[in-house]
Amino acid sequence: MTTTSPPFNVPEAAVLEAAAPEAPIPFLNLQPAYQLAQAEIDAALLRVARSGWFLLGQELQSFEVAYARSVGAQGCVGVANGLDALALALQALGVGPGDEVIVPANTYIATWLAVSQCGARPVPVEPDPLSYNIDPARIEAAITPRSKVILPVHLYGLPAEMDEILQIARRHGLKVLDDCAQAHGAMYRGRAVGSLADLSAWSFYPGKNLGAFGDGGGVTGADPALLDQIRVLRNYGSRVKYHNEVKGRNSRLDEIQAAVLSAKLPHLQAQTEERRRIATRLLDGLAGLPLQLPTSPAAHLESAWHLFVVRHEARDRLQAELARQGVGSLIHYPVPPHLQPAYAELGYAAGDFPISEAMHREVLSLPLWPGMSEAQIDRVIRVVRASV
Repeated sequence: MTTTSPPFNVPEAAVLEAAAPEAPIPFLNLQPAYQLAQAEIDAALLRVARSGWFLLGQELQSFEVAYARSVGAQGCVGVANGLDALALALQALGVGPGDEVIVPANTYIATWLAVSQCGARPVPVEPDPLSYNIDPARIEAAITPRSKVILPVHLYGLPAEMDEILQIARRHGLKVLDDCAQAHGAMYRGRAVGSLADLSAWSFYPGKNLGAFGDGGGVTGADPALLDQIRVLRNYGSRVKYHNEVKGRNSRLDEIQAAVLSAKLPHLQAQTEERRRIATRLLDGLAGLPLQLPTSPAAHLESAWHLFVVRHEARDRLQAELARQGVGSLIHYPVPPHLQPAYAELGYAAGDFPISEAMHREVLSLPLWPGMSEAQIDRVIRVVRASV
């Protein structure tokens, strides 16, 4: 019998490395989150299947109570997705055709689309250069007699400056709806995001910090009348089957998604802490590079670290090099809403919002998810350091 030996002058370790290259690191891996709560999730899915009840049942009611309690809100209404959560909340706040809603210029387009779905006009405001969130110092200049609501976004998981925004809103008789789609677990001055504004809209898309097994959304708030209005609007405008009070829509968080979210909710705090730990490792490991790292501009802002976003002047080259070395990344977001063809009718052009446009040219999101191994974190740091 013969055996195969490495070439005479090649170290054995090099041969092993060539035979077994490092596995790629995905931008996001949802399997650890499932494995952490697998027993509870599997039991929840079986419970729903056996119940024979799939919409507007006990699973939804239980999740709504638990989620409202988790963010310190008086109530929660589960809806079909994050976009519907925003649109239904705006509708409950009285936004309609001819109204204006102040929105961040730097955000995902869903924030703007919800305004448009109500027949209103989104009025963009530039972000703060450090936080990426809407700059309160620029909001009042955007207020007109048609303004109805200010809609800040807690982008990437970092809370917006809610005290300043709420003060501006109260001075001008406006309502505040905050977009919390990326902020599950974020804290502002010791309070959970989701209990700060007149209404708060959530997404439970699978990739969110608290994600379902499909689309899902919700609205939290303190005013029972507003929440009840959303509850009616989500179900064809009906409280009693086949009796329709208003023109509503079909937007219901189904029993399967509600059950999955209930199973995952008890693990959210621990996963948020893990996100913060990984973010700290990345911040320490990438310090000193010609790279703008995410910052927390003030101690009272506790990010949920939905995304770890860096800025680099040669972003596209950096992303290509990371991909070549097996490290995933994404761009959140490549094109700002005001330059999307969908909003061509608003008449904006390149250069109208230069702070946002620079961000969209330069931002890159690096891998950060609960369950990343120390070796994976180290490799992300090593590859980025070698690539900038």
